[in-house]
Amino acid sequence: MTKRKTYHVTKTDDGWQGKVEGGKRASITGDTKADVMKKTIDLAKNQGNTSVKIHKTDGKIQEERTFPKSSDPFPPEG
Repeated sequence: MTKRKTYHVTKTDDGWQGKVEGGKRASITGDTKADVMKKTIDLAKNQGNTSVKIHKTDGKIQEERTFPKSSDPFPPEG
């Protein structure tokens, strides 16, 4: 099984960014969290075996989405 690539959506001084974990530059940048989140999720979906960690403005993780959903190691019940 290949290692899962993880993207983080985080707040910056200039807006928001979507960046692969360990990357030097942001893959996606924008003014609004919603716009950057959508574009980062679309990018992750196209790559497969990825996850997107969405952070609050204070840096804490708000939620995590895994793609494809069937590859989630801890799927919730129900």
